[in-house]
Amino acid sequence: RRRSAIDRRTTRHPGYTVSQRVRKRIEEVFGWAKSAGGLHQVHHRGLNRVGAQVTLAATTYNLIRLPKLIGGAA
Repeated sequence: RRRSAIDRRTTRHPGYTVSQRVRKRIEEVFGWAKSAGGLHQVHHRGLNRVGAQVTLAATTYNLIRLPKLIGGAA
């Protein structure tokens, strides 16, 4: 049986539940970037090149999400 290290004093607040949902969405972005976005291992040296690789992965993720966001708004 698993138990959380965070006790009921923290988890009883509605903000904690919202925070956990938002955290899951953020972690999904990093998981995608590592698995499909090519960031599991950096292929370049230097801050500028690594930054460009991260920017490219983030842009790609946004383009993948775009149809869902547009479809949800309509």
